[in-house]
Amino acid sequence: MRIKTLLAKLYPHLRRNRELEETLQRVRHQVAQRDRKLAELRAELARARAARQSPSLTSGGMPVFFMVGRARSGTTWLRSILNAHPEILCRGEGRFFERSFRREDFEQWRLENIPPSSLYGAILESKYLRAWIDRSVWTGDGEVDKHLADLTRLAIDHFLAQRLSEANKRIVGDKTPFVSAEFVEEVRAIYPEAKVIHIIRDGRDVAVSMIHHMWNHAKNEGGIYDLKSEELEKRDAYREGSLVPPAESLFTKKRLSHIAMDWSTEVGKVIEDGPALLGSNYTEVRYEHLLERPVEEVRRLLDFLGTDGSESAAKRCVEMVSFERGSDRTRGQEDSSSRSRKGIVRDWENVFTEEDRNDFKEIAGDLLIKLGYEKSKDW
Repeated sequence: MRIKTLLAKLYPHLRRNRELEETLQRVRHQVAQRDRKLAELRAELARARAARQSPSLTSGGMPVFFMVGRARSGTTWLRSILNAHPEILCRGEGRFFERSFRREDFEQWRLENIPPSSLYGAILESKYLRAWIDRSVWTGDGEVDKHLADLTRLAIDHFLAQRLSEANKRIVGDKTPFVSAEFVEEVRAIYPEAKVIHIIRDGRDVAVSMIHHMWNHAKNEGGIYDLKSEELEKRDAYREGSLVPPAESLFTKKRLSHIAMDWSTEVGKVIEDGPALLGSNYTEVRYEHLLERPVEEVRRLLDFLGTDGSESAAKRCVEMVSFERGSDRTRGQEDSSSRSRKGIVRDWENVFTEEDRNDFKEIAGDLLIKLGYEKSKDW
């Protein structure tokens, strides 16, 4: 009886203690939530301060794109069209990607505006930088290549942001003809949110344009291409008028095979990797379509980049860099020494010998059919 009386007296106290404990737990939970929120706000504030103090080290809201294609596919022409837009800065050739690209003889030639390697390759190949990351107390996680890729991204942002701020434009892009099939993979790893425009041209017209380009930039004329004596003889004979295609070929068999293989391998891989790795951030444009319906195609590209794609805006861009304005010639009128040599499609039909056709078909015929440049191998 005494115990029941004692418990009756203690019960209100025990109940109050339980209620106090529950209240204390709720308060502790609320304090923890508040502390987490404060930590998030402090982190966000720190990021904002860092971005404000070092604007060149972060892309932030800077729209970035890369425009690529096999050399002599119209990359320079398209770069000029896009750069003519009041909101777009497009320069070239930055050579940010393609780790395997390097010129071993760059110190000997010292050619202006031709980097000795890609930026990514230069960072990856820096033995002191690699060793620092491998041994630094600030890293030590064994992911050296990942840190080097991150540094490449920071460097790209730095250079693009600096030029963009000087140009007083909103969107920035680099055009660099690819020299390997690894381009899209590296963009996906280093700059996955960037947009990529891939310009494609009939590989046979690429070959014709390429051989003239190589002739004009041979090492014996201060350029970068190491041409064999037979190739130089063909060049000189063409310039003198004694070599007239298609009676005779502009190419050596080895050179044409090399161009066909590069075009087939690189374009073939990029058209597969682009949609698969970049999704909606990847688009293509044909050189031929750009000639046939320039305003329509440029409008589509401007919309892709997120800027004014009105008909008037696209028309201004096209007219500002027309072939006639840039060369003082009409399309189809050849100047073999000019970067804008002729500016037409299917010129290969005027140039290729029967052997040239067969050699190119053997190496790259499947891709020509896949891209719709031929319906079958009976050409």
